[in-house]
Amino acid sequence: MASDMDYKVVFAALECVCEDNISTLCNDSYSTVAERLVTCLRQIQGHGRALEPMVAMLTTIYHHYDFDAQTPGNGYRTLVKVLQACIVHIIHKGRYIAANYTSAFFRAEHNVSEMEAYASALCQLRALLHLAKQLINDNQHGQLLSPNDGDLSHRFVQEYSSMHKACFYGRCLGFQYSPSLRPFLQSVVISMVSYGETFGKQQSGFGVAALSLLTSGKYVIDPELRGIEFERITQNLDLPFWKSFWNLTESGLITGFSRITSNPVQLNFTMTVPPETLHLPLASDPSLTTTVSPPVALWGPGPVHMRLISYELREGQDSEELLALSRSVPPPLSATHMPWVQKQPRSPWLLIHFHGGGFVAQTSKSHESYLRNWSKELNVPVLSVDYSLSPEAPFPRALEECFYAYCWALNNCHLLGSTAERVCLAGDSAGGNLCITVSMKAISMGVRVPDGIMAAYPAILLTTDASPSRLLTLIDPLLPLGVLAKCLNAYAGAESNVVQPSVTNNSLSSLSRDTAVLLSDLTQGASNWIQSFLDPMLTSGGALSMSSLQRRQQSSETRRTLTQISEPNAVCHVDYPQGFEPLRSECLAFIRPTSSPIIRNPFVSPVLAPNNLLRGLPPVHIVASALDALLDDSVTFAKKLQDMGQPVSLTVVEDLPHGFLNLSPIAKETEFALETCVARIREVFEQERTTPALLKRPKNEVT
Repeated sequence: MASDMDYKVVFAALECVCEDNISTLCNDSYSTVAERLVTCLRQIQGHGRALEPMVAMLTTIYHHYDFDAQTPGNGYRTLVKVLQACIVHIIHKGRYIAANYTSAFFRAEHNVSEMEAYASALCQLRALLHLAKQLINDNQHGQLLSPNDGDLSHRFVQEYSSMHKACFYGRCLGFQYSPSLRPFLQSVVISMVSYGETFGKQQSGFGVAALSLLTSGKYVIDPELRGIEFERITQNLDLPFWKSFWNLTESGLITGFSRITSNPVQLNFTMTVPPETLHLPLASDPSLTTTVSPPVALWGPGPVHMRLISYELREGQDSEELLALSRSVPPPLSATHMPWVQKQPRSPWLLIHFHGGGFVAQTSKSHESYLRNWSKELNVPVLSVDYSLSPEAPFPRALEECFYAYCWALNNCHLLGSTAERVCLAGDSAGGNLCITVSMKAISMGVRVPDGIMAAYPAILLTTDASPSRLLTLIDPLLPLGVLAKCLNAYAGAESNVVQPSVTNNSLSSLSRDTAVLLSDLTQGASNWIQSFLDPMLTSGGALSMSSLQRRQQSSETRRTLTQISEPNAVCHVDYPQGFEPLRSECLAFIRPTSSPIIRNPFVSPVLAPNNLLRGLPPVHIVASALDALLDDSVTFAKKLQDMGQPVSLTVVEDLPHGFLNLSPIAKETEFALETCVARIREVFEQERTTPALLKRPKNEVT
């Protein structure tokens, strides 16, 4: 792996490859391809010589920012790892060019364009390392986040807004991830730009998806166009587009595939719990009770929607009382209608799950795959909460619904097939946030606290504050800063359009409506798709089309021109070395900083919570990814809990993006990460509550 290599060896190999190719290509003075390659390689050589001392500096200090000596992982380490991955790709491509340049089968245009793309990527990564160096200088020793430095965060956002990003979404897409994930990422990006092109042309989501499928051809054959278009939509399309695109994972086709690849279960149905006041015993004195009101924020009392998944049918799960809450059509059959199914006794364990999706998208349906597997592997019923989503339902509605669902589950565990002797909360991303804040609310209300938390890549600092790992939002195809900021602002209510959600299940009606327009979509889409292939042939001999040539010229011009940020009075004070500037984007982003005071509410951003609100949390097990832009949030929070003496563990897995739990059906590299999540949940269930020694921080694991 590039991360395991001595950086000196990597930079020495880069210098050697550049020198060898330049000396060979300079003899081919009549070739335009050779001229472009020599120019590109000299740029790479210059970047490499400037970067080596920066990497040397980072490698001597980045261990100070780790959670502990057994858990190497923070944004500074990740930046070095990503940079080395880029350089390794350049070295491999350079060696290939040196060995095959004179071959009759050498694809000159393809190889030159790829090397130019990686040269652009290296230039931008050089800029990110300069920004990281500035973070080191401006932050306190060992501190990854700068939540109180508004000026530094403003500079980070403004610099991001103007920097060129398209190279990371074209030919260089996903170079930092495991090789098996790159085809998936390419499919996601092509789908996204195609969907973005057709979004808004009609109201039907399924029809838009069908149309965009047929218009995606041009993005397959033109990586540069794909990168430019992806940069445009990630920076400037509004939240309804992202909600619509992410909710495609809820479609029957995708969820049907997930069900095929996951374990079958005896019970899987949705239900609606009415808004009724609950009475729970106080944790300090069970002979006394306290009342828990139903969710009331924004539009008053309302029901809470949930999904119950159980690998085996258990006592209570076939009760008429539970089935009366069902939202499934048709309702699930009781055991009396399935005499061949043997009911198991109630489990002593209960897993309560809160899904991710940036607080704005998805439901338990798109997380079924791994929840089914968890139910089988842990032999436990799983209750997943379908909380209301932003911007229609900003904070605190989701937190209120999740806390109410938790309390309802404690009172009604007998219906869920559990005695709830041990209760674990689990969630990913936004769901990880809700696991922690629900536990904080339980502490503040004086009710039973869950026995443990498993939070995968949790979003626990909902600001655009700068950190080294957050610099990765410049290159991350799944979590770019422009999109992240939209989600955070939506949850804070900055982009709120409060609407009480309907309870109706409209999947069938929308499918019927979409089918009616599908044929016209296919006809129009096929025409556009064919045209996308014909466009490059409009010039003789298969030469570049005028639009492609113009894009190349514009890209070169962008390299030479510092574009001013369009926001009034926005001045960026980043001190780059003399003679160096990162490439600037022609598609400027407008990113609204997370300035709402709500963002710093401890029940929104637990990292900022005072110690008294965190003291008493159950064991918190965080499973983060080294390549996740939110890595530093997890490291900082784990350190904070550790310093307080709270039980906490942090595991940092390699080579996976944010959202890796949902990638389990398509990427074998997720196996270790998923096994780690299951192991952490099992620790919560098997840990003896009455043994004080076991409240110490569990031993950490690292890949």
